[in-house]
Amino acid sequence: MKKFKFPTAQTILLLIAFVAAIATWIIPSGKYEQLAYDADSNVFIHMSNDGDKTYKGEQSTLDSFGIRIAYEKFKEGKIRKPVGIPGTYNQVESREQSKIEFFLPFLKDSENEEVTYRQNIIDFFYSPIEGIQDSMEIILFVLLIGGLIGIVNATGSFDAGIAWLAGRLKGREKLLIIFITALIALGGTTFGLAEETIAFYPILIPIFLAAGYDAMVGIAAIYIGSAIGTMCSTTNPFSAIVASDAAGISWHSGLWGRIFMLVLCTLFCMWYIIRYAEKVRKDPSQSIIFNQKDEIEQMFLKNKDEKPVFNARKISVLICFALCFVVMIAGVSSKGWYFHEMLLVFVIGTLITALVSGLSELEIMEEFMNGAKDLLAVALIIGLARGIGILLEHGLVSDTLLYYSSSMVEGMPKGIFVNIMMFLYAGLSFFIPSSSGMAVLTMPIMAPLGDVVDVGREHVVNAYQYGMGLMAFVTPTGLILASLAMVNVTYDKWLKFVMPLLGWLTLITMIVLSVLVYL
Repeated sequence: MKKFKFPTAQTILLLIAFVAAIATWIIPSGKYEQLAYDADSNVFIHMSNDGDKTYKGEQSTLDSFGIRIAYEKFKEGKIRKPVGIPGTYNQVESREQSKIEFFLPFLKDSENEEVTYRQNIIDFFYSPIEGIQDSMEIILFVLLIGGLIGIVNATGSFDAGIAWLAGRLKGREKLLIIFITALIALGGTTFGLAEETIAFYPILIPIFLAAGYDAMVGIAAIYIGSAIGTMCSTTNPFSAIVASDAAGISWHSGLWGRIFMLVLCTLFCMWYIIRYAEKVRKDPSQSIIFNQKDEIEQMFLKNKDEKPVFNARKISVLICFALCFVVMIAGVSSKGWYFHEMLLVFVIGTLITALVSGLSELEIMEEFMNGAKDLLAVALIIGLARGIGILLEHGLVSDTLLYYSSSMVEGMPKGIFVNIMMFLYAGLSFFIPSSSGMAVLTMPIMAPLGDVVDVGREHVVNAYQYGMGLMAFVTPTGLILASLAMVNVTYDKWLKFVMPLLGWLTLITMIVLSVLVYL
């Protein structure tokens, strides 16, 4: 018998998509009524099965619907998505699509957008297409980065820079893990550094390899840094701030608890990564991915036996390359940039890098296309993961899960309540992977439950962040499969590495949540 080989990321996502489609036939479909704010007309729109109704844009409207959010949050644009109205959940009749919709799902009746459909085999096959369409900006971002990396690689600048840095780090390799993990965690906690880290793997993995570590150490420093940062968000507008606003509290509430968790969990993760890394550096056979050592080194250290010259042209290329990320991070953190602006930065950066590279026009185009081709698999994974979310959205199962989850925690002792809430958010994050989408949908419903059991709403916000954050370490519908694909490491190897860490982090989080809720 042939030895079992773990499926690729694409196959895993297709299997999950198939299960998601089946789930829409099992889980009852339902929906909360929602309240949306129209900034142009300064009105609230009440969306229900009976049709849409408009109300004045004022605090009394929110109060009448039992939504404890300051009106100014909507007016200032801090809450842009519709919020769920507590106590309005209703099951809706599930039905299959008509024959013409079955064979041509893109001809769905626009007037019946709010009517749920059991997702059938055609929807399953169509979901990757919709997922790719919906993720086009991030897919273009990934392909553009791949093209830029292809040009920089062709100049030999990466090899020269890595050789220079490896010499500087001799005997101090641990500093690399500490610095990268801390820096990315800082980006995650302040402005939500997550999808952008996809760009860091081709740059940083060769540095970790040159330092004597395996690629798993590089993946861990980058991905875990981002996951811990976003899990313990402090000023992240996409989770901490939007969730606090949706819960009707100041984002400062519970801040010191989140800072404590950020420091504690980051230090623990650094210790865990360094412990594994030093074991691998002393004995490479201890690596979880030892059987891929030659393959990965060939991918990232193609000229490892040569001693490249670090000249002025290569330094100029690396400066141009690095400035793309500096400008991107500055824009995202201070100007609120998103993928449109980030794409523009890399288009301009690619053109400037090409001009100083010394390559001919033909070489530039060939290397750009080859680099983009290398990341095509990653782009496909991103689209497949989004397609799963679309299947579940069309099936209207997320609100049903939210309704039954909220019913479970009513009347519990507050220590148990806050931990159950964390696990509920961990489970819901599979169906609602967007942190901001989760916040505005669930907080108006979940936060008032804390009042009933005498738990401050800031603890509900923390439970939401920690639940989603812990799940992000392993959930296939998040960024992990795309990140692993950047380095050609399979999901089972990642699970073997990260599951002990996840167990310890879960225990730490439960203890901290339980203590803080009684202080």
